[in-house]
Amino acid sequence: MRDNPVFANSQSADSALATNKVLRNTYMMLSMTLLVSAITAGLSMAMNLGFGAGMVMMIAAIVLIWFVLPRTANTTKGVYVVFAFTALMGAALGPTLNHYLAMANGGNIVMQALGGTALVFFTLSGYVLTTRKDFSFMGGFLMTGLVVLVLVALVLMVGGMMGYHVPAAQLALSAGIVLLMSGFILFDTSRIIHGGETNYLMATVALYLDIYNLFTSLLHLLGAMGDD
Repeated sequence: MRDNPVFANSQSADSALATNKVLRNTYMMLSMTLLVSAITAGLSMAMNLGFGAGMVMMIAAIVLIWFVLPRTANTTKGVYVVFAFTALMGAALGPTLNHYLAMANGGNIVMQALGGTALVFFTLSGYVLTTRKDFSFMGGFLMTGLVVLVLVALVLMVGGMMGYHVPAAQLALSAGIVLLMSGFILFDTSRIIHGGETNYLMATVALYLDIYNLFTSLLHLLGAMGDD
């Protein structure tokens, strides 16, 4: 029975329909979560929240994504968890946006970072969707790169607390994150279309984090270059 061509074609069609459904739901959810983040970022900016409040909200968002979402990703509650996570991440971004907007050319810097993020995301994800190329082979390399960058970030953070500031290293870290997130966009989009990720909530969070980290790193790079 399993060797029947009709059965095989039916299985293939069902698999393609399921993948397309995950992809459609992911991009729909991603657009809504980005809108929610934009709204909460605007509220955070209007309230002039400080970096301390932003850090607290980011920690709360991390708790949601690490401990709550994995248990609710296959239920309706998972949708609310994702919206809560992205709302907190957007609000946490408010103090950073206010910092850059306070610069003489801050508006241009923020818009350039937004435009650069959109260009990179749509170009890379569009490439994967068009070519259907499988980028799963990048998984090990990307995870290794992520661990290295996290360690570098921790070293720079501790050094900053001790009074040692190395701007060049911080810029290099931001550039590394831009490259790494670009790779993750290819990898995460590829996983969706090739069935490596079948839960649209988890897929949404993965792409959201790619976009979020790409934007903040581009903001840092452009801010450093535009700071007189």
